[in-house]
Amino acid sequence: MRIEIALSIAGLAVVLALGSAAVSLLAVRFPKVVRFAAMPLTGLCGLAAIVAGLGALLSGGVATATLPLGLPWLPWHVRIDALAGFFLLLFGLVTSAIGLYGPAYVRGLEQGRDSLVALGGFTGLFLAGMLLVVLADDAFLFMIAWEVMSLASYFLVAFQHEQAANRRAAFLYLLMAHVGGLSILLGFGVLASFGDGFAFASMRAAELSPMWASVAFGLCFLGFGMKAGLVPLHAWLPEAHPAAPSYISALMSGVMLKVAVYGFIRLVFDLIGDVQWTWGMAVLAIGSLSALTGALFALMQTDLKRLLAYSSVENLGIVFIALGLALIFIGTGHPLPGALAFVAALYHALNHALFKGLLFLGAGSILHSTHERDLEQMGGLLRRMPWTGFFFLIGCLSIAALPPFNGFVSEWLTFQAALQAWQLESGVMRSLIPIATAVLALTGALVAATFVKVYGIAFLGQARSRHVRRARPGPWGIRAGQGVLAALCVLLGLFPTLVINLIDAVPRQLLGGGLPDAGSRGWLWLVPNAFETASYSAPLVTVLLIAIAVLVVWSLHRVGVRRVRRCDAWDCGFAPPTARMQYTATAFAQPVRRVFALLFRVEEAQVAREDGGTRYQIKIGDRSWDALYLPLARLVEAAARRVVRLQSGNVRVYLGWTLVTLLVLLWIVSA
Repeated sequence: MRIEIALSIAGLAVVLALGSAAVSLLAVRFPKVVRFAAMPLTGLCGLAAIVAGLGALLSGGVATATLPLGLPWLPWHVRIDALAGFFLLLFGLVTSAIGLYGPAYVRGLEQGRDSLVALGGFTGLFLAGMLLVVLADDAFLFMIAWEVMSLASYFLVAFQHEQAANRRAAFLYLLMAHVGGLSILLGFGVLASFGDGFAFASMRAAELSPMWASVAFGLCFLGFGMKAGLVPLHAWLPEAHPAAPSYISALMSGVMLKVAVYGFIRLVFDLIGDVQWTWGMAVLAIGSLSALTGALFALMQTDLKRLLAYSSVENLGIVFIALGLALIFIGTGHPLPGALAFVAALYHALNHALFKGLLFLGAGSILHSTHERDLEQMGGLLRRMPWTGFFFLIGCLSIAALPPFNGFVSEWLTFQAALQAWQLESGVMRSLIPIATAVLALTGALVAATFVKVYGIAFLGQARSRHVRRARPGPWGIRAGQGVLAALCVLLGLFPTLVINLIDAVPRQLLGGGLPDAGSRGWLWLVPNAFETASYSAPLVTVLLIAIAVLVVWSLHRVGVRRVRRCDAWDCGFAPPTARMQYTATAFAQPVRRVFALLFRVEEAQVAREDGGTRYQIKIGDRSWDALYLPLARLVEAAARRVVRLQSGNVRVYLGWTLVTLLVLLWIVSA
């Protein structure tokens, strides 16, 4: 496919997203129009993005166009290349699954009081904003699309605004989104001042001193890191994602956070270009902190969607660990390990979009059937919702990075990149990178524990509440949307070499080199560096696992396990086991909570139950609120009280302030 055709198809995806928003306006008179028109257009938008992304990756070229929109002296420029193509593909895979999932989910809202016009309309604008961010080729269009994406997602977070917690989450998200947007705008301002224009082509040609390049990097890292939910700028994420409708949570976590990753890569690796290894150390440190903090807080949660939101903090931390390694290696003149780390970051971004989208859709299916998000009220869902349980299990195995699923491949590549630290000349860096690697390993263990807890508490055992006992399988559309993402998690784990050969177009175009040996042994083996050093064959691992499983089953049948009478375990003469005797989500995490107690703000209490008994309740708080956000809020409030004094109501005072401001501006201009 010619790259120009790919750009046209990407434009079609934007039109379909806007069409979905426009059609949703008819929901005032015809509520079913969102289900039968807007959601299918969403699915078609995703398919168009997949075609455009694949076309850009396979062609490896660049296509640009100027739109007759914008300002007279600053029209909008769009561009598609391998980097944009990769993120279009990521966007399309998740969005097409949403197109299958959404109609059945929306059907449950048609009889309620929530506005379907707002849901369908802002979903379309949200999708269009993300697409335009990826396609933008100038700072003007980029920032407009960024604001459309942020504002549309704000209204989606506040969709069920009758609940005070949702309004609070939406306001916090909007506030931090605009602070991050301002930082990105200032970063563009630094690049534009040296590049004589807001077009990305002018910024690429700019010659920045190391100091100004570091200033631009810092501003961009702050802005995009805030949107990506990196610690300590993550406060909005565990509040906003649970508040939004479940498929919107899947889009926000699976796609929107990756748009922030795209923006960081575009500005740092492309527009600034001449990277410094010190930037990589900062990114590596923040990524490691985010991964560990996100994993710990995810393990502590009992709200399923909040747990998945903290897990997104952890996974974006892993992506930025890989990007930090790429910056370190490229900045010190080691392009091959830098390309390996860069590919690992892209692969994990794609994997996270798939398995986190799957898990949020699974959480939405549970919520749709049980009206329950609290793990402490769940149990036994595998018998009542077998397909959701099966797909959710694939998501849990994928996010826990177990072979042969997709999460293992990207984390294994990240470890392989970190193991190349011996090539660095600096002893300090050779010492710090293994520490980050150890943090990544600890994070992996915590993630595995988290999703053992989630699956065991929610799907196994006995139901803990009446709502869960009455759960029924969701409609076919809900199952189909999960099935598509589950199948992709398996395929990207089984055939990583084919995926990396596709992704490799991005570092070859952006960094000047890729992974020449990745597919040197064919599709069966993945070779990051040299076959003798490290290699991985997912198909062979799968065959081995299947053989072991068959052997175990055959051995059990051989010894006659099926002839053994099955009955309840000896209970010492007490009452038969009940749901209250099961392990709870809180108890499961208690040992880890004791070890890392200094990181949490723990509030323990006993509350009365409806049957007259008592129930142990625990709330886990984030100390970053006390250390960072509350002091900052008090400072802003104190400054606002002082500024209010200027509003005296006296016209002469206002004229005096105007005169002082004019004199200061004249002095600045004359200087």
